[in-house]
Amino acid sequence: MAAKNSDASGTSTGDTSDRELVVTRVFDAPRELVFEAFTDPKHLANWWGPRGFSTTTRSMDLRPGGVWRLVMHGPDGRDYHNRIVYDEVVRPERIAFQHVPDAECEPSIHRTIITLEALGEQTRVTLKMVFESAEALAFIIKNYRADTGAVQTLERLGELLDGLFAESPAAREQVFRISRVFDAPRALVYQAWTEPAMLQHWWGPKGFTFRTGRNDVQPGGMFHYALVSPEGREMWGRWVFRQVVAPELLSFVASFSDADGGVTRHPFAPEWPLEVLSIVHFSDVGDKTQIEMIGLPIHASEQERQIFRGGRDSMQHGWTGTLDELAAFLATQHSE
Repeated sequence: MAAKNSDASGTSTGDTSDRELVVTRVFDAPRELVFEAFTDPKHLANWWGPRGFSTTTRSMDLRPGGVWRLVMHGPDGRDYHNRIVYDEVVRPERIAFQHVPDAECEPSIHRTIITLEALGEQTRVTLKMVFESAEALAFIIKNYRADTGAVQTLERLGELLDGLFAESPAAREQVFRISRVFDAPRALVYQAWTEPAMLQHWWGPKGFTFRTGRNDVQPGGMFHYALVSPEGREMWGRWVFRQVVAPELLSFVASFSDADGGVTRHPFAPEWPLEVLSIVHFSDVGDKTQIEMIGLPIHASEQERQIFRGGRDSMQHGWTGTLDELAAFLATQHSE
């Protein structure tokens, strides 16, 4: 540990090693793109916090003296309000901020320093949290498991980067994207994505019939379903949820499946990636709702990535038909 670091108030106090929590990880992504993951609320929603948590950014002013207000939603249903004040923002090298409580925020006071070191096309991230005292650090570890949480947070960042940022910027533009505006309120559109009684009326390629499905909409939960093709062939699929922020965000890993919920290869294209990370944002557009979805292969070989990129036109056609079915279903609900 380096001496002459800053403490939680930003003042120089010599050796702080007895009150530091430090986690380091190397990511397969360029530094500029990793920095983006730390500073874009849409990306932060998908990884910031320990496993089981999701994050909603209420406001972010990314500059020295600016404030980031966020709410971390715990797996127990509790909301943890946070107020962060930036000390330093040096793109793409360093971010430092104070965790400063107020009337509605968590009581922990500490300073966080995030450094990003370029290692060719990789990036080493060091996350350092400096507390007011060794006792304060011990308290936050005992009561909030901050040490485990910090490790899990960077693990989740790695999972996002594996898919979203592991390719070159040019290849990144080939990630599948689709958006659509629906003439229905956001709560109803979100409900249609999460309730089996509604999903059965629209989910699946055009011409397919939804036969059965169960849905456990929480981080780690699964939507497991069976469709029947026009020729009568049964096809199983599953979503394993990573982030659930109603009615703003769904993030899940989509796979073909079997009746037992296992992961299987694409029944018609065996070289298709086994896992595709899907991130769906729901936003208000007046009294209508826009969804923006991206899909990208994770834990995939280069050949699987190439096949995925080559299938973008097919995915566009398939998703357009599926969203047409959703629009038709919403029209019946919204008119009631």
